[in-house]
Amino acid sequence: MGKPTRWVTETKPGHSQWYIDRFRRLAAEGADLAGEARLLDAMVPPGARILDAGCGTGRVGAELAARGHRVVGVDADPALIGAARADHPGPRWLVADLAELDLAAQGEPEPFDAAVCAGNVLAFVAPGTERAVLARIAAHVRPDGILVVGFGTDRGYPLTEFDADAVSTGLHLEHRFATWDLRPWRDDADFAVTVLRKPVG
Repeated sequence: MGKPTRWVTETKPGHSQWYIDRFRRLAAEGADLAGEARLLDAMVPPGARILDAGCGTGRVGAELAARGHRVVGVDADPALIGAARADHPGPRWLVADLAELDLAAQGEPEPFDAAVCAGNVLAFVAPGTERAVLARIAAHVRPDGILVVGFGTDRGYPLTEFDADAVSTGLHLEHRFATWDLRPWRDDADFAVTVLRKPVG
């Protein structure tokens, strides 16, 4: 593992368990936790291979798997991966630092049709590693594949920096929305969902 993530340095002790408990409770209450997965499902072919980058407790990847996709989920927090494995058998859940991601070394050499970063993932990576994270995720996506990223615009990672980092990794900005249910983008929106495409060649 590289530098400690903000998930470790900027949260209180017990935060991971609180997060696990929160999403288990929401699921038990019947909350709609599948919005991100519905969007990805609409953008990829049936049976797509999808990387859930920063998968947390696995809610997005599990829903994508339930829709017939082949999912590998990755997170730096072993507690969250443990919860994903316990609650959502089926996808492969791996502990890994996104800034140093090398899934071939963990037995997953096949490229992905798409990757998703939901749940403010890029706001929780180690400071200064955002560009490396995007580059390592992009390296695992096939040419003409997509990376869909959502995070709050007030989370300390300005969209101007994000866009510059995406361009530097060779990704093309294809769409931007204000929500995962595709409400139109506004400059004053407090959340951004961005669709990036990896060029062919």
